[in-house]
Amino acid sequence: MTSEPTPRDRRVLLVCSTGGHLAQLLCLRPWWAALDRAWVTFDRADARSHLASERTWWAHHPTTRNLPNALRNLVLARRVLRDERPDVIVSNGAGVAVPFFLLARRMGIPTVYVEVFDRVDSPTLTGRMCRPLTDLFCVQWAEQQAFYPRSVVIGPLL
Repeated sequence: MTSEPTPRDRRVLLVCSTGGHLAQLLCLRPWWAALDRAWVTFDRADARSHLASERTWWAHHPTTRNLPNALRNLVLARRVLRDERPDVIVSNGAGVAVPFFLLARRMGIPTVYVEVFDRVDSPTLTGRMCRPLTDLFCVQWAEQQAFYPRSVVIGPLL
C-alpha cells in the first residue's frame, strides 16, 4: 500500500531575478510554504535578506544581452536541475528563467511562468521567450491576455 504524497514530498524550484520579481514570488508564500523548495536568484542584498532561511542557488548577472552569463546560467541550470530534481519550476523572469525553462522542457519537468505585474501594455522579452516552453502561463491582468492567448489570469500578486 502506497501512501499519498505530502506537500513536503513535492519539490518546487522558484527562479527569478531580484527586486520586484523576487517580491512577486514571495507573495506566493501561502502556496509554496509547505513545499520542499529551492530558489535560484541573484546574490543581492534583498535576496540574502528574504531568502536567509531558504535553500538558494546564486545565478550569474546581468542576464540581459549577456551571452557569457547566459551560458553560465545554462550550466548552473543543468547542475541545479540534476541536484534538486524539482517536480515543477515556477518563474516570473527575468532572463535567468530562460535557461531553466529550456532544460526543463528537454527533461520533461513542468513549468509555470507568471508574467510580471507591471507590464500591462506590452509583453516582456522573457515572457515571449518562455511562452513556448511553458506548461502553464499565468498573467496578473486580463489585459495581458492580448499578448498571451490561452494564458490564465491569476490576479495581481502585489
